[in-house]
Amino acid sequence: MVRSSAVDKGMIDAAPGLRFIARVGSGLESIDVEHCRRKNIAVLNSPEGNRDGVGETCVMLLLALMKVLVRANMQVRAGLWLREANRGTDLHGKTVGIIGYGQMGSAFAERLRGFGVKVLAHDKYRSGFDRAGIIESGLERVLRESDVISLHLPLTPETHHYADRDFFLRLGKPVWLLNTSRGAVVHTEALLDALDHGRVIAAALDVLEFERPDLSGLDPSQEPSVQQRLLAHERVLLTPHIAGVTHEGRYKMATVLAEKILSAFPHDRP
Repeated sequence: MVRSSAVDKGMIDAAPGLRFIARVGSGLESIDVEHCRRKNIAVLNSPEGNRDGVGETCVMLLLALMKVLVRANMQVRAGLWLREANRGTDLHGKTVGIIGYGQMGSAFAERLRGFGVKVLAHDKYRSGFDRAGIIESGLERVLRESDVISLHLPLTPETHHYADRDFFLRLGKPVWLLNTSRGAVVHTEALLDALDHGRVIAAALDVLEFERPDLSGLDPSQEPSVQQRLLAHERVLLTPHIAGVTHEGRYKMATVLAEKILSAFPHDRP
């Protein structure tokens, strides 16, 4: 059982009796899943455990961006009372595009009920989730019609730099962008250019391309100039990979994973 530790081919081969690898959390990029499949080793995770935290955090981040709350808070603390300069935007009536409709994307969609928005959801590998309030959509429609885009993708070779320069050039209108999935899903320099050219109104990033693999902070050796540019940008809201980090989520992730292990290996129950 692991949290963020890497489990590579060498480690797997060094454990001939290994039957499963259980990841407390959602992302599996630190585990050699393909090698596990070849060796018939079960790989389990528990995204159900922190989906509530992620869904709620997405709503919080989006409203903070649209109502310019962080800037307004800092100005009041500095003795400024600028009401018109901090005029916000209503979420009601907007179109929210969700890319990746697994546990996290669907949790965000659930929390958008009551805001009076249209939700366009795209998932390359899932279908059949079109229902009241959720419109199953192709990627081009999401990019063309969305006022808000939220990314909920696992990090794989296919999704590395998914939101790249071409992605932002295909937007039909300026958007608010959220990323609570994995940092490298977004090409940071392309996002900064999109912000500076008005294609992105503002962005909230709970995950960064420059995170250390062990989640212990930022790695200053990677793209230092781009990192500095990101940290200085006034229309970017940053949090330290905490969307799913809640007291309730920690307990749920553990219990969900324990039940999956016991279900997969019922004869090993005490």
